[in-house]
Amino acid sequence: MLKIAHLSPNQRIALIVEDEITNRLILKKLLKKQGYQVIEAENGVDAVKQFEKRSPDIIFMDVMMPVMDGYEAATRIKQLAGNHFVPIIFLTAMSDEQALARCIEVGGDDFLSKPYSFTVLSAKVKAMERIRTLHQDTRMLYSRMQRDEEIAEQVFSGAVVAGNVALEHIHSLLRPASVFSGDLMLTAFAPSHDLHVLLGDFTGHGLAAALGALPTSEVFRSMTAKGFAPQQILYAINNKLHSLLPTGMFLAAQFVKVDHHLDHITIINCGMPDCYLIENDSRRIKERITSQSLPLGIASDINFKDEFHHLRIKEGDRVILATDGVTEARNSEGEYFGQQRFIRVINNSASHPYILDKLALDLESFCQNAPQDDDISVVEVPLIHALLPGWETTTDRIEVSKDLPEALLMQDHPDCIEFQLILYGSQLRQADPVPILINYIQETAGLHEHRRPLFTILTELYINALDHGVLRLDSAIKQGEDGFTNYFQQREQRLHALTEGRIRIGLRIHQLIDGGYILISIEDSGNGFDFKALKRFVANEDTYSGRGLMLVESLCKQLHFYEPGNKAEVIYVWENH
Repeated sequence: MLKIAHLSPNQRIALIVEDEITNRLILKKLLKKQGYQVIEAENGVDAVKQFEKRSPDIIFMDVMMPVMDGYEAATRIKQLAGNHFVPIIFLTAMSDEQALARCIEVGGDDFLSKPYSFTVLSAKVKAMERIRTLHQDTRMLYSRMQRDEEIAEQVFSGAVVAGNVALEHIHSLLRPASVFSGDLMLTAFAPSHDLHVLLGDFTGHGLAAALGALPTSEVFRSMTAKGFAPQQILYAINNKLHSLLPTGMFLAAQFVKVDHHLDHITIINCGMPDCYLIENDSRRIKERITSQSLPLGIASDINFKDEFHHLRIKEGDRVILATDGVTEARNSEGEYFGQQRFIRVINNSASHPYILDKLALDLESFCQNAPQDDDISVVEVPLIHALLPGWETTTDRIEVSKDLPEALLMQDHPDCIEFQLILYGSQLRQADPVPILINYIQETAGLHEHRRPLFTILTELYINALDHGVLRLDSAIKQGEDGFTNYFQQREQRLHALTEGRIRIGLRIHQLIDGGYILISIEDSGNGFDFKALKRFVANEDTYSGRGLMLVESLCKQLHFYEPGNKAEVIYVWENH
């Protein structure tokens, strides 16, 4: 490509390409009156050489010339000019419409009829100068826009993409329609070792759509790290976007929580296409989750709690999340890929390790070279143990061999921090005390490295007290194909009707020079349960009773239940390094 020299206005050069010397002289005289320095060429070959040598600002090109005509010369000059605007005005006495049309096709920008008129020439030159100025301004703005996009892409990648986890196991197909995608995928581990995955689709695509990803990712990650439940996270994201986004812009989303026991998932669909729970070997669709909730950002204070699905899973199953860019992908004939093709891909993907491998091939075969109208995003989450961080490999767990000091178990101990939180009646339906307690422990004792085990201990004990103590739910309900759905439905029904009951949570934090102890006690107003049979239940792999409490026992120095089973006391020990 020719490197174009930039000349000041008093150095403007005009190239006249004309085999008739008389016509060149007349045009040269007129152009000098316009302030141009004039160079000349007798044919197309000479014109190309002069262009390469002198880089003229404007070219007046005759059509019919020996050696090389004006059509071919114009084509070559436009190729050499590249993105730089060099106007070519064809000189012609022709009236043939096809010939004139070809002048435009090869790169001509205007015509000047013979014999030449100074008034017409002056008007056309000024018009070309205005176009050149607009072209330069546009190039400058485009260059600035590209730079801004590069900076924004770096910020976007660092703030939104870089924080994702488990990407070595989660398979994704992400094809933005422009530099920026209006789709976003977020993944994060909760302190309980649950995995949260959000796939979202903002209205439109490009930079404007991607801007909403920053506040969304900030709320998603901070609240997941603090242990808030999925419905609380979506509630906060929704209110944040409702206050920030302009009218008509919103976020359709799918959110799935993979429980760390790998026995069930919690999933919601807010204004997105169907998402699927797939059986591992057969690739049979076990569950199809349709949208039953508004997208995020449309209205404030949406309660997402009742719209979540709680589905039993088996190891090896997988979840497929997708934006509408997949089903609305079109081929060259304008035909949509559609939902039925998507389902056929799932059903016929058994020969591929990932369903998305088959989907990528079928999409490419279907769309071929057709333009992409919207961002395409699909996420495949394999429900396997490797997806979740294991307790046995975490550095959170610290074994100690020394005996507990008797002073720790005394009711009155001066050198400690102690407080209690009591929830009554309907507050048990509304409040989630565990994130509050965890933040308090971190602020007072600075136990940031122990956040996950402490979160799990408090969560399991609190859920045990609420579900089995206050609500009197039986874990046996979880058995069967629809067991988790039935269990959570009954849980929500009993919570909604709850008007009385009590849970008391007590914390005593005792810090030593080389470590410390936390005494956690949780007591509910229920009738208690047969904690002596706990290990017998856990020994049966087909039951869902007691596994959380056994995990608590593995994380603590001591777990003790008091008769009749409505009060649990835990001692957690840590050492400083």
